[in-house]
Amino acid sequence: MTGSVAIASPVSSALRAARVLSGNGEAARKGAVDDRVLVQQVLEGDERAFKRIVEEHFDAVARTVTGMLGASAEVDDAVQDVFIKLHANLATFRGDASLRTFVTRMAINRSLDVLRQRKRRRWMQTWGLASELDAAGATTPATTGLEQQDLDERLREALETLPRKQRTVVVLRLIEGLSTEETARVLDIKYGTVLSRLKRATDHLREVLSANGTLEMLEENPT
Repeated sequence: MTGSVAIASPVSSALRAARVLSGNGEAARKGAVDDRVLVQQVLEGDERAFKRIVEEHFDAVARTVTGMLGASAEVDDAVQDVFIKLHANLATFRGDASLRTFVTRMAINRSLDVLRQRKRRRWMQTWGLASELDAAGATTPATTGLEQQDLDERLREALETLPRKQRTVVVLRLIEGLSTEETARVLDIKYGTVLSRLKRATDHLREVLSANGTLEMLEENPT
């Protein structure tokens, strides 16, 4: 328990600072230091170095988690969990890949955990066990209004219809902007697998967005 408190304190402080800088990527990246140098500084007890890491990667983690989970009440907690885990596991960072790749992999894994929890909760609700979860403090994922006309919401809904593996590739390649090679490294899959999943995903999204009129809306309002 003592260890958790020690970890959570610098993480909470860093997250508060990162939220202030959120959306100001230039401020977060200014004077960027080599990943391994920052990690070593954190391991030596420099909390300011960890705050800098969070500031540099907060927006990317938030986008990745939101892309995986949709707009839900679970996103903030999941993002915080990612940085708590990062703080606890920085000693395992070897520098073979970038720190961004290292953190993004954690964000994907945490998002997959949340998705599995959702699936398990739906199964338990079927058997009338949801009340037991609520009594234990579990939260019910926020639902998305299927009739919302907002374009961003339509796109998010379409994304959520993708199989999990395809959605992950779309989030990393098209939302987070990783290269095909970086995406393959984060997911530990082959380069060609990234391309094939992305092709199937974009074909599916095109069909969904065409069927619900969103493609027509995009053509009428390209900006």
